[in-house]
Amino acid sequence: MKNSSFYNTASALCYIILIGIILSSSPALAKKRLRPQLSERQQNQISGIITDGRAPLPGVTIAIKNQINYVVLSDFDGKYSLLAKANDTLVVSYIGYKTAIIPINYRKNIHIQLQEDITSLQEVRINAGYYSVKEKERTGSIARITSKDIETQPVTNVLATMQGRMAGVDIVQDSGSPGGSFSIKIRGQNSLRADGNQPLYIIDGVPYSSETIGSTATSGTAPTMTSPLNSINPSDVESIEVLKDADATAIYGSRGANGVVLITTKKGKAGVTQFSVNSSSSFGTVTDTPKLMNTQQYLAMRKQAFANDGVTVYPSSAYDINGTWSPNRYTDWQDKLIGGTARIYNLQASVSGGSLRTQYLLSGNYRTETTVFPGDFKYSKGSAHFNMNHMSDDERFKMTFSGNYTSQNNNQPSVDLTPVSRILPPNAPELYDANGNLNWENGTWTNPLAGLESEFESRINDLVANVVLSYRFVPNLEFKSSFGFTDLDNNENRTQPFTMYDPSFGLDSKTSSITTNLTTRSSWIVEPQLNYTAGIGKGHFEVLLGSTLQNQRTERLYQFGSGFASNSLIHDLASATIKNIRLNDATVYKYAALFARLNYNWDTRYMLNLTGRRDGSSRFGPGKQFATFGAVGAAWLFSNEAFLKDSKVLSFGKLRASYGSTGNDQIGDYQFLDTYVSTGNNYQGIVGLQPARLFNPEFGWESNQKFEMALETGFFKDRIFLTTAYYSNRSSNQLVGMPLPGSTGFSTLYGNLDATVQNSGFELTLRTINLTQQLKWSTNFNISLNRNKLLSYPGLESSTYANTYVVGEPTSIMKVYHYTGMNLTTAVYEFEDMNRDGLITSLGDKQTLVNLTPSYFGGLENQLRYKGAQLDFLFQFVKQQAFAPQPGVPGVMQNQPESVNNPNAQQPYTAGKNGNVVTAYFRYATSDGAVEDASYIRLKNISLTYDLPLKFSKGLRCQLYWQGQNLLTFTNYSYGDPEFKMSNNYLPPLKVNAIGVKLSF
Repeated sequence: MKNSSFYNTASALCYIILIGIILSSSPALAKKRLRPQLSERQQNQISGIITDGRAPLPGVTIAIKNQINYVVLSDFDGKYSLLAKANDTLVVSYIGYKTAIIPINYRKNIHIQLQEDITSLQEVRINAGYYSVKEKERTGSIARITSKDIETQPVTNVLATMQGRMAGVDIVQDSGSPGGSFSIKIRGQNSLRADGNQPLYIIDGVPYSSETIGSTATSGTAPTMTSPLNSINPSDVESIEVLKDADATAIYGSRGANGVVLITTKKGKAGVTQFSVNSSSSFGTVTDTPKLMNTQQYLAMRKQAFANDGVTVYPSSAYDINGTWSPNRYTDWQDKLIGGTARIYNLQASVSGGSLRTQYLLSGNYRTETTVFPGDFKYSKGSAHFNMNHMSDDERFKMTFSGNYTSQNNNQPSVDLTPVSRILPPNAPELYDANGNLNWENGTWTNPLAGLESEFESRINDLVANVVLSYRFVPNLEFKSSFGFTDLDNNENRTQPFTMYDPSFGLDSKTSSITTNLTTRSSWIVEPQLNYTAGIGKGHFEVLLGSTLQNQRTERLYQFGSGFASNSLIHDLASATIKNIRLNDATVYKYAALFARLNYNWDTRYMLNLTGRRDGSSRFGPGKQFATFGAVGAAWLFSNEAFLKDSKVLSFGKLRASYGSTGNDQIGDYQFLDTYVSTGNNYQGIVGLQPARLFNPEFGWESNQKFEMALETGFFKDRIFLTTAYYSNRSSNQLVGMPLPGSTGFSTLYGNLDATVQNSGFELTLRTINLTQQLKWSTNFNISLNRNKLLSYPGLESSTYANTYVVGEPTSIMKVYHYTGMNLTTAVYEFEDMNRDGLITSLGDKQTLVNLTPSYFGGLENQLRYKGAQLDFLFQFVKQQAFAPQPGVPGVMQNQPESVNNPNAQQPYTAGKNGNVVTAYFRYATSDGAVEDASYIRLKNISLTYDLPLKFSKGLRCQLYWQGQNLLTFTNYSYGDPEFKMSNNYLPPLKVNAIGVKLSF
């Protein structure tokens, strides 16, 4: 019985389990079973984690299908949470990944793994200025980098982030001093004027003047004045687009002749409030310095020089060799004067978030940087960035506000110690005496640290703000207006206290002086626009109409003061007994324009883009103030043709071309007018005026015609993407200062020169996706070959530029002597007598041409990712030649490169007595003999980032990183850093290492 009862009970349980399995396997019954947990009518909490199979993905957009008003973003751990119904469908999208369509199907927890979509890069919309366009549909030439490229670089100027990363964009750092400037050329030098080649900078839709904001009388260690672009914090930049060809730049008219640089700052995103803190510490040292003679080599050279001059008794002024200075002393002056370590500290913090309708972002940055020079010098910069976007419930009204404020304080020596560090004799005296004071060694030398007593100080406050209001009347008609404002205040000075001179001179504070420069610049701009879009069959067209009204006012006040009761009063100009106003002026620049764009796209195969602009500038005289510019661009997306759509090899193919004209008014204000300046002389209580400039009624626009043709091809689902482009730009009606005879009383007359400059070349960019699995590896390569040529210059032979330019040759050439070798008998350099007149003269024999324009330049970038680690590195390369600077006549009281040392005494040493050797040396410095290969390959940037696996943290992400800049340079150039070329007398770029941590939560 007991066994029978057990058997029946077990059988019953088996039947119950079997019935349960059958019921659970029925989808219909399963739904009924789940209904008590999730409702089809009510909102339910859905959550999960989004990854790419390796790591969580932050910032992924999760929406509900057919509900455009509800969107959430994943946090830094890839987690998301939203309210949805049991039968809703999720739409999950993220740039670079395939969009996932996922039915909820009564689930509460849905973990999602996105698949990378390498072809989606063609769908990214890029900023083209007044409009945006999909990458695959653009007809113009636009280079682009994003915050992912920018954030890996420990730099303070946004121009530094572009070096080596953009085809056709040549950027050179002018100085390694904090706050120093950069030179930029987009597809070569169009204007004969050095200051007429600056591109147009646009920050969040607001034009930002590239004009220098300082004075040569008050500038610091940099060879040029402070870079205006220092006011933009790289950490706040979302993307930088460079517009190059006519199709892309013509809509900016006269302002786009030299290219346009569009800087877009970061914006808030919808989702939970997110905080980010980024802190780093860096140290910087000089890159490459030339090898110089040691004391033994130097003294041997000096002795040989006096012997060559027939001098047996050393003069009393030869302190280095007559026993006044110790012959056993050695100092590496490059190490002593520029061999310090710059300490850099950077702190960035931000908060962002918002709803679908309103998003915000607030960030702040503080950076300090010391120098490699001796002394307590520092550059500090603080900035704040705020952005807010708002959209009405009916999605018709939109508002965007963006504001950037930067405050800079730069205190630097007013002299650069780099030149003196390369010429000081290695046995020169100590810098300080036994009491810790500057050592003047009884007046036998000028202590190099005395120059540090003279300081440069600059305080710059800069505001850039913009508001964009738009209203969509109907789905395809929108009115938009942009209101921009900039305000810059630069107050800088340079002091020259009497303590910078030898005390034996008997000077006191009455000889101390200060030069000050106060520059204020403010501008406003209003740009109303009307956008209309429509589709007709397979065709789609866009129409943009707009206008520009801009006003810029610049005020400058240069003052000089001397004669102070004490050096402690040197910054108080009112305490000076002598005061002079060197310049006090105000200029107003007014600009107005009408512009239009018509874009037609037929079946995403054929695209036509027409742009035009009518410009008016106050920089030209009556009848010359207005000009019209325009361009046409066309593209054929041949990979969308039926015969190629199913190609397994060619995934993308586009042929595009453009032609158009732009202008240039970068000549400064009031250059066409009769102007007068103060004579500075007081006659019977009246200060006189004298004419400074002649009126020129023919003063008009410089014109630039641009042509480009390019082929873009993608292979194997765009894993290999190649772009090749050819361009030819011609700049005519050149705005220059034409020299006048001295009898006129004026040195120049500003006007239009009937000369034409051509820049043509090839650009190639290659992007490859090498690995896509656990280890992801991508490569970007670019190379640019530009050829500059002066096509025509009527009357060049009889002009004052006859020895500067040659028709058919680049505008960057130099006419030099042709070096034929050294006469072993006389130990004198010899040169070819080009005009066969028996004499070597500058006018007749400087006929050999040296081209200093780079033959080509580019960069190779690689990015590797594995789980939580990412490695980025960029090699920059340049093919060029340059002069090796000559420090002085070998044998005089100046150190020389180690290469000048010649044990066989064949080098033409002289202590200055042999005039033939001295003359020949200076000729050699301007001959092709002094030209050498200055090509280089540089590890421009490297970044290693690691995401700590914080498994138990809630929403916290911690990244550790190391970044390097200018770490390695491979070159045959013998005299320091090859990037500087002719500017080797200034501090070279610094080699920077940075370590930091970034917290996000």
